[in-house]
Amino acid sequence: MLHPWSLVLAAVSFAWLAPAWAQQAPPPPAVGVAKVERRPITETSEFLGRIQAINRVDLSARVTAFLDKRLFTEGSEVRQGDLLYRLEQGPFEADMQAKRAAIQQVEAQLRNANLTLDRARELLRTTAGTQAAVDAAEANQQALSAQLLAAQAQLRQSEINFAYTEIHAPIDGKIGRTTTTEGNVVGPSSGVLSTIVSQDPMFVVFSVPSRTALDLRQKIVGGGGFDAVKIRVKLPDGRLYGQTGKLDFMNNSVTGGTDTLLLRAVIANPSMSGPSAALGPNWELIDAEFVNVLLEGAQPIEMLAIPRAAVLTDQSGDYVFVVDAQGKAQRQGVKLGQTTPTSAAVSSGLQEGQLVIVEGVQRVQPGRAVSAGPAASAVGAPTGALDGAVDKASAAKSLAPPAAGGPSR
Repeated sequence: MLHPWSLVLAAVSFAWLAPAWAQQAPPPPAVGVAKVERRPITETSEFLGRIQAINRVDLSARVTAFLDKRLFTEGSEVRQGDLLYRLEQGPFEADMQAKRAAIQQVEAQLRNANLTLDRARELLRTTAGTQAAVDAAEANQQALSAQLLAAQAQLRQSEINFAYTEIHAPIDGKIGRTTTTEGNVVGPSSGVLSTIVSQDPMFVVFSVPSRTALDLRQKIVGGGGFDAVKIRVKLPDGRLYGQTGKLDFMNNSVTGGTDTLLLRAVIANPSMSGPSAALGPNWELIDAEFVNVLLEGAQPIEMLAIPRAAVLTDQSGDYVFVVDAQGKAQRQGVKLGQTTPTSAAVSSGLQEGQLVIVEGVQRVQPGRAVSAGPAASAVGAPTGALDGAVDKASAAKSLAPPAAGGPSR
């Protein structure tokens, strides 16, 4: 049986040892890290743009007449030379007949004047003729010649007006709705009857900040011309358009109110299968629609890259947590370049070979030790577990913090 003093001594010993257990430091939090590496990155900038037809024609009546017939289907494809509208032609045909009759009348008078002039010149060689008669005959002949030219010009004008009673398509393209129906009077003051826009290729018009325009000009002048960049289009539904465009125009002045420069690119717009035989082909790009324009470099450039999940942001800007040589987490401010949902290019703030915390960052405190291991995802790799064939120990060794004296190169 234990002595009572033995129980008291045991209790005192337990009370003395308990605080030591309670004050034992918790293990450092486990985090997933990835190395800062150089990777080929295509520089891309996104801007708001608008699709614009290369050719656009507003159809209007050039003479005043009743609209007799509309000969196209609204919204269909038309070819250059297709007859689209026919105006009332009767009054113009009658006017041409009257002008032809006037020409015949003047021609008859001119023939008689020529005969009179010839007789006056023959008589002038005899005593029966006079110079005054010859002069009068010449004046009459010249006046009738001028009248004939005027009558022919009037007939030509009537023929032009008659030709205006038929409105043909001046370009290939897609025609819109008609604004005037058959039986109405149309004329030069009636406005636009319909509009034709060309479909393939299309213009993409967008504005960029003057700083971006300066960088772009340096690329163009430095070599490659307009081929130094590529144009991609993101459609209104978020899909990336399958064709690549080419820059072909930079405006000669900056817009003062917005400090932007207007750019234009040409992009193919091949036809797809039409919704019906009546409407014909269909095109994915539509004149005047808004799109997002991606201005991409023609060649990738080598830049430092990290997983996008490693980047945090607060009022002071973007930053990451890096693991130093002592295995402690340190906050590091960074300046980002091109970013995607999975990766981010770093223009300053990090060095190649440093370790950035990608997973478990919410458990990190600056200056505290962490238990670093390879992250389950890496730049350019799909999110998920590491390949099972990779030895975890080897992966951990490859991601070990750099030795004291600075990050590895």
